[in-house]
Amino acid sequence: MKLIIQVLVFSVLLSSCASKFAKVLKSKDNEYKLKMAEQYYVNKKYSYAQQLFEDLFPYLKGKDSYEDAFYKYAYCAYYDRDYLNAENLFKTYTETFPNGPRAEECEYMRAYSFYKQSPKVDLDQTNTTKAIALLQAYINTHAESTRTKEANDIIDKLKEKLELKEYKSAILYYNMGRYYKAAAVSFATLMDNYPESKKSDEYKLLIIKSYFKYAEMSIWEKQQERFERVLTECSEFKERYPESKLQQQVDEYKTLATNNIKKIQNEQTQATTQR
Repeated sequence: MKLIIQVLVFSVLLSSCASKFAKVLKSKDNEYKLKMAEQYYVNKKYSYAQQLFEDLFPYLKGKDSYEDAFYKYAYCAYYDRDYLNAENLFKTYTETFPNGPRAEECEYMRAYSFYKQSPKVDLDQTNTTKAIALLQAYINTHAESTRTKEANDIIDKLKEKLELKEYKSAILYYNMGRYYKAAAVSFATLMDNYPESKKSDEYKLLIIKSYFKYAEMSIWEKQQERFERVLTECSEFKERYPESKLQQQVDEYKTLATNNIKKIQNEQTQATTQR
């Protein structure tokens, strides 16, 4: 019963607020509407504030208050989590008021709005890529800004997401159990795309594993050269990651590949002798 009463009270208040807003929206007093838009904005009723600001733009254009109203209008979209619209509005602000007092902020917020649209790692990462590009452009043009550190941190975070997405594609080939060459190539591409990755040695080990399994699955005539490729990758690993904790696993694959090559060579020798 108490819950029902609370719901009824909330419904009445909501209806009252909507009715009051409708009256404000219909008012012919633009200064009063602007005052109410500001009040709604301060009280975080962003959808109401946004509607009033938009309705007032024909009246405000050419006035000093237009820049401030448009700035808040853009933030209304942002605070309402309408990041697609917010990105466009922040962009419009920088184009309309290139010398405005908050042009730099809005340039950053445009990039940040793309960041907020960055989806889960398994989905299309177009907005992630755009966010990185815009944030980097911001850093390049505003190197002394207090927002530069945050921008760099976000770029690192977004690159990690792209790296993870690419890793998932590569590991999918590996886990399918037959596309080991494709897996090796994909992990190599991953290393090239993210040379500073903290997981670079893990990717190299996966290349070794992939080429080893690829060699095992190959026809007898191709096996020796493909096990030799494993040895080459093992040597590169040791040279590139001398302190890696994964070296023991690499040595195990090196031993396995070497033993397989010896076995193949012995079989070749026996076949020649029997002739």
